[in-house]
Amino acid sequence: MKRYAYYMSCINESMTKEVDRSIDFWQKDLGLDFVKLHEGTCCGGSNLDYVSPKHFALVNARNIALAEKSGLDLIVSCNTCLMTIRTAKKKLDETPELKKEVNEILKREGLEYRGTSEVRHLLWVLVDDVGLDAIKAKVTVPLKNYRIAPFYGCHILRPSTVLGRDNPLAPSSLDQLIEALGGQTIPFEHKNRCCGFHTLLVAEEESLNVAAEALEEAINSKADFIVTPCPLCHTVLDGYQSKALKQAHIESSIPVFHISEMVGLALGYTAKQLGIKRHIVS
Repeated sequence: MKRYAYYMSCINESMTKEVDRSIDFWQKDLGLDFVKLHEGTCCGGSNLDYVSPKHFALVNARNIALAEKSGLDLIVSCNTCLMTIRTAKKKLDETPELKKEVNEILKREGLEYRGTSEVRHLLWVLVDDVGLDAIKAKVTVPLKNYRIAPFYGCHILRPSTVLGRDNPLAPSSLDQLIEALGGQTIPFEHKNRCCGFHTLLVAEEESLNVAAEALEEAINSKADFIVTPCPLCHTVLDGYQSKALKQAHIESSIPVFHISEMVGLALGYTAKQLGIKRHIVS
């Protein structure tokens, strides 16, 4: 059994609870043991670093230190949390004086940031640690009848100096997972583009235009559904889909799944068990 510290993202604790719910069903099937970090705090998204760099480093040093205390790597299932925490880790590892200052504060609660735990995405764990062959061997309901559009999103790909797993211009890990589950990936130009989430509250029209372009391509390509490793991308592509397509004068719709749900379906769990009924578009 491979053990990891599992970071509980704000979005999964509120709007996309089905992500963690679905993971809970199948993690043991794949030989995984995710130890939830209930003591963790919000990573600050992609905004705290600009408001207060010191607090940005502190809260994320603490999140990583909690994983280090258990001797485990830190796993996340949100792209923005991944980019944010890895950015903080890079700054801490490259700036000894910042690391020292942060640790002076962390020692008040018996924690120390050492930089020994890696910060990785759920998708990477599935492809690299569990392995595609092992996943194939566990599939009981192959997704062979489905054409699937892989939507990676920005923050699992860029900046590559922080992330570095996939080629941001030609990512492949999500495509590989789809194929291991028996699904058919389709050529999808928007696979590595932005979903529009981070401009949604300040420039809604432009944000929904970005989402509509990705949705339209998937629909026109006759995809059965879109799958994404990011709950923020899911929030826009599913939760705001009706508004985005209406704004673009597109009279159609397409389901959007989390990778944890796609894995669960292929391993034989039902849509009801996995929480798919929570989606806006069915």
